[in-house]
Amino acid sequence: MARKKLGEILIQSKNINEEQLNKALKFQRQDNCLIGEALVRLRYVTEEQVAVALSKQLAMPYASRENKILNPESGQGLEKIIPEKFARDNFVIPLFMEEDTLAVAMADPANIILLDNIRLISGMKLQTFISTKAQILKVIDIFYHGKSDLIDQVLEGGNVDGEEDASDIDNALAEDGKLDLDRIIMGESKGAQSIKLVNAILKQAVSERASDIHLEKFDEKVSLRLRIDGTLYEKTAPRSDHVNNMISRVKILSKLDVAERRLPQDGSFAIKYQNRIIDVRVSVCPTVFGEKLVMRLLDKGAVELNVDKLGFEPRQKEDFLKASNAPHGLIFLTGPTGSGKTTTLNAVLNTIKNPEMNFMTLEDPVEIKLEGISQVQIKPEIGLTFVSGLRSFLRQDPDVILVGEVRDNETAESCLKAAMTGHLVLSTLHTNSALEAVPRLIDMGIEPYLLANTLLLVAAQRLIRVLCPHCRIPYKPPQDEIDIFLAESNLDPLPNPIKLLFYKAKGCDKCENMGYKGRKAIYEVYFITEKIKRIIYKDCDVLKMEEEAAKSGAWNLRASGWRKVLAGITSVDEILSITISRK
Repeated sequence: MARKKLGEILIQSKNINEEQLNKALKFQRQDNCLIGEALVRLRYVTEEQVAVALSKQLAMPYASRENKILNPESGQGLEKIIPEKFARDNFVIPLFMEEDTLAVAMADPANIILLDNIRLISGMKLQTFISTKAQILKVIDIFYHGKSDLIDQVLEGGNVDGEEDASDIDNALAEDGKLDLDRIIMGESKGAQSIKLVNAILKQAVSERASDIHLEKFDEKVSLRLRIDGTLYEKTAPRSDHVNNMISRVKILSKLDVAERRLPQDGSFAIKYQNRIIDVRVSVCPTVFGEKLVMRLLDKGAVELNVDKLGFEPRQKEDFLKASNAPHGLIFLTGPTGSGKTTTLNAVLNTIKNPEMNFMTLEDPVEIKLEGISQVQIKPEIGLTFVSGLRSFLRQDPDVILVGEVRDNETAESCLKAAMTGHLVLSTLHTNSALEAVPRLIDMGIEPYLLANTLLLVAAQRLIRVLCPHCRIPYKPPQDEIDIFLAESNLDPLPNPIKLLFYKAKGCDKCENMGYKGRKAIYEVYFITEKIKRIIYKDCDVLKMEEEAAKSGAWNLRASGWRKVLAGITSVDEILSITISRK
């Protein structure tokens, strides 16, 4: 019986569709890579989805931390059979031994040469499992060092090298200048304690899905915090006398002035970790107790550009894609900084892009690089602003333009002119709700009648924490929660209050005892109907627009949040803290 192709398995699993597979096959031929790699690079699937599909194709068990197979047995001396360096270099981890057979998890179980090498160094028969590179590297960190908290590990090790010098060059710097954390073996890495601590903090932050790292000194203590799923968590802090050297180390990596400690400085560098390239944006700011360091991690490998998995409700997704497939017009997405607007717009572009059209983006900075789309980063210091970039774009024959943010009236007018001259323009604004974008644009000088004729859709979004599926606790909601739900959910028909079942956070090993793991977006999406256009043209009353949108079946952020509560995705406390009642 012929073995099924990987693409067929992924289609049957509903991870991709025929169109995405055809695009990936075309990409595969151009870049001479494996089809699984092409699908991942095009962001149609995750590395884990490809590994699961391969396990079906090869009839080989899939090992992960979630199914508890990727959990090496202790006390069997596995770390001596397969040394850490070999495991890390080849993305392989020993799992257990039974008589003369060694079980191993591999990222590439079809690598015959690697299999022969493992047999040679172990002297045993092999039982193979398939896993992802990211999962294997994470388990290597835990298994070979006995703990997942790498910061504690370095602090307990003490300063082996004695005198500190943050300018020491360590062997983790790759040829392209990126900090290669996959090559670091924490117990053996050379360099001053500050270098080891910076490496450990970066590794732990990525492993725990942190978006930001905060390091600062106070009068009598040092604070090290990681922002995970939007919330800051305290971590074991380094000693006060290490902080200046650690900040100097980060300045060197970011090509900042090490001697300057009186003025704020911004920079960036990149790291390689768990088979991903992660950009690190650095901000150093002087405070009364010394410099404060904040590093933002832009993990492109963790961003899944799939509109089906962002958090859209079916009606909202349909409206957004309907507007995005229009030949011309304006689309605005609003929300605070860090609410995922860039990810949503890039996911939409990734969905609608095709080789028959010219897609261009103007961003500050370009956070997510997309295949087949021309992306430009603005540089105000040399005169490349949103306005000048847009003016240039119109001479590049674009069909779809993404403008990172509308900050002033000049940019707003340029977006409007582009939309009026036959282009589809997507952009973002900072307003508290979607429909408040309309008066904001009018305040920027846009004529109401022009805005009414070009605006296709306005949307807003927030990020909510997702309850850990392993430990969430179901409960019958009290009457006060039921009353709020019935008043604000805007569901038709309303569910029977007696049968309502909500969930709340608990905490377990899977979610680091946080009760939540990951985040999803909630949206309010308003397609601009003819009646809303007339309100914009007449008096631009936000309340009237909201009432009209509600009549057509649209709903606000709070109502979207209640839908996620009803589905068991998040908790009541979470949506009440993230959204504002519009009743």
